[in-house]
Amino acid sequence: MSGLDRSSRPRRIRRGATLTLVFASVLATGAATGSWSETVPEGRKSATPVARSAPLPEPSSAPDDPAAEAADAAAEAMADGKSPKKAAEDAVSRSGDRWGSVYSQGEYQEFEQALDGAYTGVGLWARRAADGGIEVSRVQEGGPADRAGIREGDRLSSIDGERVTGRPVTEVVALLRGDHAGTPVELRLERGTRAWSETVHRARLSTDSVAVTHLSGGAVLIKVAAFTKGSGARVREAVRAAPEGAGILLDLRGNSGGLVTEAVTASSALLDGGLVATYDVRGEQRALHAEPGGDTARPVVVLVDGGTMSAAELLTGALQDRGRAVVVGSRTFGKGSVQMPSRLPDGSVAELTVGHYRTPSGRAVDGRGITPDLEVEDGAEARAETVLTGLGPPS
Repeated sequence: MSGLDRSSRPRRIRRGATLTLVFASVLATGAATGSWSETVPEGRKSATPVARSAPLPEPSSAPDDPAAEAADAAAEAMADGKSPKKAAEDAVSRSGDRWGSVYSQGEYQEFEQALDGAYTGVGLWARRAADGGIEVSRVQEGGPADRAGIREGDRLSSIDGERVTGRPVTEVVALLRGDHAGTPVELRLERGTRAWSETVHRARLSTDSVAVTHLSGGAVLIKVAAFTKGSGARVREAVRAAPEGAGILLDLRGNSGGLVTEAVTASSALLDGGLVATYDVRGEQRALHAEPGGDTARPVVVLVDGGTMSAAELLTGALQDRGRAVVVGSRTFGKGSVQMPSRLPDGSVAELTVGHYRTPSGRAVDGRGITPDLEVEDGAEARAETVLTGLGPPS
């Protein structure tokens, strides 16, 4: 995605209020149409806005509101004995919202649990290949898939006998997950010329998204894989626990976003208050601010790449614009839109784009990404360490 507010009222966030917005990290609609190839972690459908426990807001009655149109389509489908979720998905597709998506009630509950840091599955991430196939993009260390010898780059051809080639990545992810640990799932895999079947058993897995490493040169590497619940506080703790004078290498490569609360909390570790980002919700301008008291004395380098998305881009842009960090790597993905959820008549959830955010200097991120101060493709981490050793404490 920390003091996460579990309210699910419409996100009318003002300075000092707790933010429960989530910027989408993985495209659901685009993945379904085959026009995008973003990576979807098995434990997270896509980091879209999440309602926290209380009932979701209903769609507005405005005739041009895509959420209202999706709700009307779902209601008509229910009356006709058809699938309301499918009707809502068609309405969202017609709206042209490339980040919009519709979740069943169960899918949404699973998604909330994943953002809370746990899920039941086999421990792998999947992505759509250019030819429409599904390939493994990452394997969780110690998980069932890892223990079975499944590797990054392996291709999934079927799950429990259902072919997955050409299917939306989110559907593939749903087949991998389950309600109960210990249940088996049969995977048909390919690696080069080899094809084989592997039966693995689902497990309850933790999406521990922050790893801290003390580098040989004295700096501290903080790798944030995603902004799940508690990750912002872990970043803050890692900065506070770093040896006096040690530089911070904040690695956001491959971080596809998550809870904005957590990204803002992470920014508070390195900023002494002040603006983190501005955003609009249906034209109404709002702002996000860091909490005062962050460490502003340590040198900081942020590592990014094309997999750095949404909330991770928000954090990167704030540190870059505020002169708090040197950004090293390759241009980020460019996901800067804001989604909001609403409950449909059948209990499913539509999440549609309601606005966009900008960095403190006013830069738009959506479709553009963030350009690093030092663009490096190969050997980016080593270059970032070199840059960090050359930085003195900020004046």
